[in-house]
Amino acid sequence: MYTFVSIQSPDEIQKLAVLANEIWHEYFPCLLTEAQINYMVEKFQSEEALTKQIAEGYQYCIFLYQNQPAGYFGVCLQSDGSLFLSKLYLKQEYRGKGLASVLFQEVQHLAKICGASSIWLTVNKHNDQAIAVYKHFGMEIIRSQVTDIGSGFVMDDYVLSVPLRQDIPS
Repeated sequence: MYTFVSIQSPDEIQKLAVLANEIWHEYFPCLLTEAQINYMVEKFQSEEALTKQIAEGYQYCIFLYQNQPAGYFGVCLQSDGSLFLSKLYLKQEYRGKGLASVLFQEVQHLAKICGASSIWLTVNKHNDQAIAVYKHFGMEIIRSQVTDIGSGFVMDDYVLSVPLRQDIPS
């Protein structure tokens, strides 16, 4: 019913960039301007940006639901032993079906394989829907931060985290 495709090849990276562009443009207009969405997609989710991130140790997976690309996530193990959940997105038609839980379970599985002590992420302070989902997964807000990302844009985020218990089977 669902599978995860680990992104490695240039063709897979290109497909991920197309999916990311689609999701960002249908999800974020209620939170960000079109100019900021375009800038952030180019800076963080373009083929060039994804290729660089993967070379730096990020792992991206496309989530296929009934053989259709439904979403994706990106993670990176940090030097402090935590796992940074950089991206977790679903296309609009797949939201509200419990599928975000499937993606987060896969992230937890990867975190345990890596021996990570916790999972953390940043989320826009006004993204109430995503914050509620992450809190449902047991994550807690640990701080807020404003990050200058260039071209006059900032990310005004909460940082959420959840510790991992290593004694639970993967």
